[in-house]
Parts: sequence; structure tokens; C-alpha cells
Amino acid sequence: MISEMQKTHDRRDFFKTSALFSLGLAAAGSLVLPAVAEAAGIAKPGAQGDLDILNFALNAEHQAIAAYQVGAESKLLEPGVLKVALAFQKDHEAHAAVLKETIEKLHGTPVAPKEGLNVPMAKLAAAWGFPVDKLKTQKDVLEFAAGLEVGAAKAYLGAVSKFSTPELAHAAANIEGDEAMHFAVLRNALGEFPVPAAFISAMPS
Repeated sequence: MISEMQKTHDRRDFFKTSALFSLGLAAAGSLVLPAVAEAAGIAKPGAQGDLDILNFALNAEHQAIAAYQVGAESKLLEPGVLKVALAFQKDHEAHAAVLKETIEKLHGTPVAPKEGLNVPMAKLAAAWGFPVDKLKTQKDVLEFAAGLEVGAAKAYLGAVSKFSTPELAHAAANIEGDEAMHFAVLRNALGEFPVPAAFISAMPS
């Protein structure tokens, strides 16, 4: 069994050439990451910088919630996989609720979702720029979701050192761990080695 796992681990990682995975990363990367925001002068030290990063994170959570909704409504997921996808969506809803509450406690204005989940799937996907025309199979949906999850994990990792308080840094790290677990589960569902690197920053992108 170990040799088979190693064989899976060693073979060329299909994520590096997967168009859907790349699109997932591109969607995640379309959000301004903390380090980029700071370099651009958007995120400033202190409370305002914290609010900027928290809102970027909240927007990413809204995006993930919408992505799993589109995946669920696509009718491409088998019952067991659909159950996992909806559970992950609930996780992202929990993340969003905590981020929204934190922003409000810091006297900020939480960013709103681009569309509600009750709109038609095509409208929800269009609002976020999801490549629904390329989602033809369950594999396509899982690859796209995996790209979003690893992109989010890397974003939260980058946020940890940018916050002005240990409490916010801890919260970011706490959520980052969940995103990483989602990524591993999705890889496993795709028949790939769940943990392809020793560090989040080194995960395939």
C-alpha cells in the first residue's frame, strides 16, 4: 500500500496541467491577497489594514459559498460527493459569519455577496465569473473547487503575519487549516495523493 501511495505521489501531478484547477486558482487569485494589497497601499498597518484584509477574506468566503452552490446545482455530483460539497459550503458559511461579525465589531462595513444563493445558477456563476461552460463532469467541478480551496488556504497563510493583533492572526490560521483540509479531501475524491507537498505555500498552483 505504501508503494502504491508513493507511486501516486511521484507521478506527474495532474493539477499542474489541469485547466479547471488553474481556473479555480485564477478565481481565488482575482481577490486581492494581503501581501499584494499591502504593496499596493490598500492594506495599511493597524485597524484599517485589519478591516481591509478581513473584507478580502469575507469576499473569498462568499465566492466559495457561491462556487459550492453552483456545483450542487450542476447535477454533476454523485450523492456522496454532493454531501461533502454541501458540508464544505456550510464551513465557508461559518467562516463568513465569523468574519462578518469581526468586521462589525471593528466598526467596519462587511462586503456583501455579489448575488444571493436564491438566484438562477447561471446568474450566480456569471456574477463571480465561474467557468460553467467548462464544468461538464464531476471531475471538472472537483478540480475547480480544489483550485479555490488551495488559493484560499494560501491567502489566509499570507494574512497571518499582516494582522495587527495575535487574535486576528490566530483566527486566520484557524480558517486556513480548514481550507487546507478541504483541498486534501477534494484531491482524495479525485483519486490523487491528498497532501502533495510538505507546506501550504508549496502546494501545486
